[in-house]
Amino acid sequence: MAHDEFDDIDGYQKIDRYNQKSIEGIASNYKLILGEIGENPKREGLLKTPERVAKAMQFLTHGYDLQPNEILRSAMFKEDYSQMVIVKDIEVYSMCEHHLLPFFGKAHVAYIPNGHIVGLSKIPRVVDAFARRLQVQERLTNEIRDCIQETLNPKGVAVVLECSHLCMQMRGIQKQNSTTTTSAFTGEFLKDTTRSEFINLIASKLH
Repeated sequence: MAHDEFDDIDGYQKIDRYNQKSIEGIASNYKLILGEIGENPKREGLLKTPERVAKAMQFLTHGYDLQPNEILRSAMFKEDYSQMVIVKDIEVYSMCEHHLLPFFGKAHVAYIPNGHIVGLSKIPRVVDAFARRLQVQERLTNEIRDCIQETLNPKGVAVVLECSHLCMQMRGIQKQNSTTTTSAFTGEFLKDTTRSEFINLIASKLH
C-alpha cells in the first residue's frame, strides 16, 4: 500500500508516493551495502539511512509510474497557431543508468503546432516524467522528442539538453567543469533556417 506525503510550496502540491513493501526490500539491500563498504549500519547516524535512501530512490525513479503521452493529452487544445513555441531552461534531474549517479542541467523544447497546442506546463512535466527514470542523456533527448511528435503531431519538434554528469565529475576522468549537450529534431527543425532560429532563441536572453 502506498503512503503519501504532502508538501504545499508556492501553491504547488508535491505528492510523494511510497510503496512500503518496496521500501522495505530496497532498504534491506542498502543495509547490506553499508556493511560491504566497511560501515556499521547499526551506528546512530546510519540507523535510518537505508529507509531514507529507499524513499529517495523511489522518488528519483517515479517516472516509471507516469504516462508522458497522457500528460500531453490532458491539456491539448485546438488552436490556429503555426509559429514556434519554445519552453526553455527546464530543470532536468536524472540518474545515470551506468553508475546510478545523478546528471542534471537544462532542457530546451520547441514545437511548431499543426492544429493543436498543449498547456505550457505539460512540456516540463513530460521532461520530468522521462528524466525520473534510469537514463542516458541521449535516450532521454529522443524520448522527449518522440513523445511530443507522436502525441501532438506538430510540424516539427526540437529538443536540446545541456547536462553535467556526476559520473564524470566525481569518478573516472573527474572533469568538474564538463557538460554534455545532446539534440534531437523532427520535421521543420531538420531545415537549417528553422533549426538556427531555435538555437538563436534558446541562446538569447529576452527577459
